[in-house]
Amino acid sequence: MTDQDPRTPCPPLGYSCRCDLPESRQIELVAEFHAYRIRPTRIAYRLGIDIALIESLLAGERDQRRFQSLVRYYRRNRLGQRIRDAERHRGQRAFELRHQAQRDFDAEVDMS
Repeated sequence: MTDQDPRTPCPPLGYSCRCDLPESRQIELVAEFHAYRIRPTRIAYRLGIDIALIESLLAGERDQRRFQSLVRYYRRNRLGQRIRDAERHRGQRAFELRHQAQRDFDAEVDMS
C-alpha cells in the first residue's frame, strides 16, 4: 500500500484561478471563508487554493492549532458583525437578529 494522498492535488484545469499568495495567507483565507460557511470547493474555485490543502486544514491534518485559532477569531468577528448589523433595526426584529446570531455562534462553537 502506498503512502500517497488519494485526494486530487488541485481542482481540474480551468476550474479555478491561480493562487500566488504565500501559504500562511492561504491558511488565513481558508479559515475566514470556513467561518463564513463557504464550501471547500467554492474556496478552491474562487481563490485558486489547492483543494488538498483546504481539505487537510479542515480535517485537522495540517497546522491544526493555528487554523482552529483563526477560525475562532473569524467566527467571533462574524458574530460581532451580525450584532452590529442588527442595530440597524429596531425593537423585536433587532432582538431576533441578535438572538439568531448568538444561537448560530453557539452552535458553531459546540461543533468545533
